Amino acid sequence: MTRLTSDQISRENADQESTSVTSLHLSHRALSDVSCLSSCLNLEKLDLSFNCLTTLETLSPCVNLKWLSLVENKLESLRGIERFTKLMVFNAGKNKLQRMDEISSVVSLRAVILNDNNITSICKLDQLTYLNTLVLSRNPIHEIGDSLMKAKSLTKLSLSHCQLQAIGSSLTSCLELKEARLAHNNLSSIPTQLARNIRLQNLDMGNNLIDNWSELKVLSELRNLKNLNLQGNPIAEKDNLMKRVKKLVPNLRIFNAKPMEGINRRGKLSREDAQHPNEGDDPSCQTGSDAEERRKCREQSSKLILRPLEKRCQKDPVRKSMTFLVLPTTKLKSKQREKIYNNQGKCFKSN
Repeated sequence: MTRLTSDQISRENADQESTSVTSLHLSHRALSDVSCLSSCLNLEKLDLSFNCLTTLETLSPCVNLKWLSLVENKLESLRGIERFTKLMVFNAGKNKLQRMDEISSVVSLRAVILNDNNITSICKLDQLTYLNTLVLSRNPIHEIGDSLMKAKSLTKLSLSHCQLQAIGSSLTSCLELKEARLAHNNLSSIPTQLARNIRLQNLDMGNNLIDNWSELKVLSELRNLKNLNLQGNPIAEKDNLMKRVKKLVPNLRIFNAKPMEGINRRGKLSREDAQHPNEGDDPSCQTGSDAEERRKCREQSSKLILRPLEKRCQKDPVRKSMTFLVLPTTKLKSKQREKIYNNQGKCFKSN
């Protein structure tokens, strides 16, 4: 057992009096006893992450705390947190918590982060009218229920890697919601009630059980949606998914972790390649039996390649100093076309 001492507190704050200390960073100290913090009556920010604490009650005299981190300790209960009436940000991720009911009375909370615990249900957060961030990912939570019915200030919700079966109308009151992370659950649909969350910008539904096109219709109501993830769902294997999603959400910028512009550009290039195949892939060239027929095929292919290049040279003054050398298409693929710079300022082909 490692006990925090008053001397350590003084060293951390350049020998200030403990009563004047407002911020302490005491992470990675293997601390199991911090009772000496009772003298830090004006402490507002406290970082005790990566220690061995099992209770919050030794911190009860620190009634002015506004920011508290207890990430990766050994907490099994949040008993005592109700004394922190000024607390705004609370992070107790990666502990051994099974319940979160105690936070329901801390009305000053803006952000609650309790990921990677053993919490099985979300308590009612009716009194937390200022709460804007709730992170409960990687907890065995099966349903949201009506716990967020009065969380009208909530803008960010993370419930990924839980065991959610459905969302239903659980988020209809969260009209300010901008980010919802619901990946790695057992959700088979995007609920129609989500249409009320018109401010939603980031929706992660990856690695769920969504399979039908009809489940995507609600996306058309989310006109502010910028980032959507459906990777890992059965529907992600279907053809034309990106095209259909783009039609539903015209303003979407990122789909399945890729910029929409990049997806469109790659699609355009692949179509051009399909229109101008290499000689080795061109059936008309394969069937020609004599050298003259193959030569004509090469010339035709080269003209198709050079035509757009010539147009770009005329429009773009930068490219006027460029000469493009197109080798026989049997030896050079479209993506390997060489650009040779010289001072002649014209395009030519060479066989």
